[in-house]
Amino acid sequence: MAKALVELLKQSFPAAVLETHAQHGDETLVLDPASWHEVAAFLKSSPAADMNMLMDLTAVDFPDREPRFEIVAHFYSLAKGHRLRLKARVGDPEGKHVRIASLTDLWGSANWMERECWDMFGVVFEGHPDLRRILLYPEFEGHPLRKDYAADKIQPLVEYRDVPATDKVAPFRSDEGMSFGRQTHDHVPSADAPDPEIFPEPAN
Repeated sequence: MAKALVELLKQSFPAAVLETHAQHGDETLVLDPASWHEVAAFLKSSPAADMNMLMDLTAVDFPDREPRFEIVAHFYSLAKGHRLRLKARVGDPEGKHVRIASLTDLWGSANWMERECWDMFGVVFEGHPDLRRILLYPEFEGHPLRKDYAADKIQPLVEYRDVPATDKVAPFRSDEGMSFGRQTHDHVPSADAPDPEIFPEPAN
């Protein structure tokens, strides 16, 4: 089924599909990065593809190759049971101009996947609504999964953030998510707390 899908994309986007290959049953298309979003949108909207699940999105750094970075996305159709891998190559040898269109308007799951890819590799996803670090702190310098990131690199020290436990980190509202402050647990027991006479504290 995936082979038929590859042929469909080659016919529908003859200028966009640069190469194809398969290994162990996994069909892969390498795309012109300018067509990244257009082909992905087709995969989601076309009844023949019906790719309603973005399984993964990441990047690979090939420092001795130009374009240097390969953006990789894996798609799956829950209804049809077929899967497909798309790749696009971007960036110069110095690690600049690493840009590609965001898929967040097509799959909500792309939001955090693209943020992680930006955080670790420095890939800029154009059109992403909130492209910022997701694993590392804002002051972190560089992108640690790039092959030229020094293993002994020293990061700048940042001041201790004394964040109240009730505060939320954007974009969470006060009624969303969980607090990211350090919990002290110095609170008054609630009315439904266990009775200490029935459930005594364990002896040290």
